[in-house]
Amino acid sequence: MRPRRFTPTGPLRGHIRVPGDKSISHRSLMFGALAVGETRVAGLLEGEDVMATAAALEAMGAAIEREGDEWRIHGVGVGALLQPKAALEMGNSGTSTRLLMGLVASHPISATFVGDASLSKRPMGRVTEPLGRMGAEFDGTTLPLTERGLSPAIPIEYRLPVASAQVKSAVLLAGLNTAGVTSVIEPVPTRDHTERMLKGFGAQLWVEEQRGERVIRLRGEADLKPQRIDVPGDPSSAAFFAVAALIVPGSELVIENVGLNPTRAGLFAVLREMGGHIEELNRREVGGEPVADLLVRHSALEGIEVDPVFAPSMIDEFPILFVAASLAEGTTTTSGLDELRVKESDRLAAMAAALTGAGARIEEREDGLVIEGTGGMPLRGSANSRTRTHLDHRVAMSMAVAGLASRDGVEVDDTRPIATSFPAFEALLDGLAG
Repeated sequence: MRPRRFTPTGPLRGHIRVPGDKSISHRSLMFGALAVGETRVAGLLEGEDVMATAAALEAMGAAIEREGDEWRIHGVGVGALLQPKAALEMGNSGTSTRLLMGLVASHPISATFVGDASLSKRPMGRVTEPLGRMGAEFDGTTLPLTERGLSPAIPIEYRLPVASAQVKSAVLLAGLNTAGVTSVIEPVPTRDHTERMLKGFGAQLWVEEQRGERVIRLRGEADLKPQRIDVPGDPSSAAFFAVAALIVPGSELVIENVGLNPTRAGLFAVLREMGGHIEELNRREVGGEPVADLLVRHSALEGIEVDPVFAPSMIDEFPILFVAASLAEGTTTTSGLDELRVKESDRLAAMAAALTGAGARIEEREDGLVIEGTGGMPLRGSANSRTRTHLDHRVAMSMAVAGLASRDGVEVDDTRPIATSFPAFEALLDGLAG
């Protein structure tokens, strides 16, 4: 374990740039591995989760190397993944696991997926069920598990029972090497990086609206073309610094090159609704993704009832929203967040306990938290106890930010999991404090 106490440091000022978007980084590697030729990626997030994806793809035949500031992927082509010689180590990455299961599903190979203690508790049945309909076979629904793909696989039309970009993507990736049209029906739209990027790589993919639902269709046996990709900054990583600037008095921070895909930017809309000053500068488009620099100033936040419609577009950002709500004036109510109970940890329970331990007033409900804010006064902090993060990187980073707006600081029990998504987090935070 590597505990650390995060304490008030004064106003956060200056310009920072957060690492590349994790979702786009995963997909850049996967689609590059399925294209014939060399794909070049700048700005790739080099966290442990993305590196787990890279190692698994190399084990199945792709050549992936870093040259200077770029990553180069020499792909094998759709349908040409090789049988891995050993188990694929997923670490803590649910995205790697579920999306790679989709790739393997329509290849005539088998793969064993293993992960750490946290990942091994997470449910994979939501992915194995539709992939099983396509012909893949699994020996379980939690890691470790072995998957046996089928080629040719069976195209399906699948309605998502829960809003999940990972499940949608797994089915579409299986569809790449499946003759015919594979369709996914989304009653609630989820992040759409897979659709945008597959079209950019040359896949025949189109989106329809039917009776108010979004239907994504993909024609299989795709021929993907290599690309040059500039990965925008991860909005989930930017979220921690945006909230820190909002709740630490005197702060004024510019976060550069933040991806603002509308299926990912829900947190910033909610923070603005709470009274947060978040201004978009130099808005532009990079590789089909909207990008801007965010100017964030300390603001007097007000509690609100967060519309559950925002959940899919900010599901990973709720832990840091809970921190912002703890410093707001009045009550913030969240609901429709059942998905947070099956993330790297039970994030509702973990954040309720952590913030309560730091002096916040929290009511935990089955599908959300009700938070009574301090009206801008600092949290008490946790002078004599360590905050349990349950090996969850987002809980660790959220409570680090809470420590900046506390009297006694917050001691996080283990900062090591932060490296799964944001290896430079502590250094970046320390740089602002300096």
